Amino acid sequence: MSIRSEAMAAAPIAWPQVALGGLLIALGDAAFATTYWFSWNVTGVTRMFQSIAVGVLGKASYDGGAGAAVLGAALHLVMATMFVAAYALVARRRPALLERPLAYGIAYGVLMYLIMNFVVMPLSRVGRAPSLEHPERLVWVVLAHLVFGVVCVLFARRALR
Repeated sequence: MSIRSEAMAAAPIAWPQVALGGLLIALGDAAFATTYWFSWNVTGVTRMFQSIAVGVLGKASYDGGAGAAVLGAALHLVMATMFVAAYALVARRRPALLERPLAYGIAYGVLMYLIMNFVVMPLSRVGRAPSLEHPERLVWVVLAHLVFGVVCVLFARRALR
């Protein structure tokens, strides 16, 4: 490990920056989801967050009203923040991951998409990966994750300065 890597590994993480990055990603993803998948009204937003809570509550989430939606919103925020935190923790040991935010962010966005859709969802109460029968939808979802990946890298950089 180089001197710079050793110093970075010992550097404290500015957790408020990690939390802010997670919040921005969660809000951006919610805005994307409500405009792309759901209508921009209270029912659509409630339904969107209930669909996240399905991972914990199963289909009963849709009968859970506002409580299930709040749970879904909290889970959404926690997951987004965990992606920023994970990147910051790894980059603390491998500082080169902070040097090219666009390139590494795009790669991290692909990784986030794969983890959420092919690991987290199948292991949750959703029980399956998303359908790939509409590739035109897939393009937009992956593009959104690429943006979120870049945001993760930028906030990890801020957290490690």
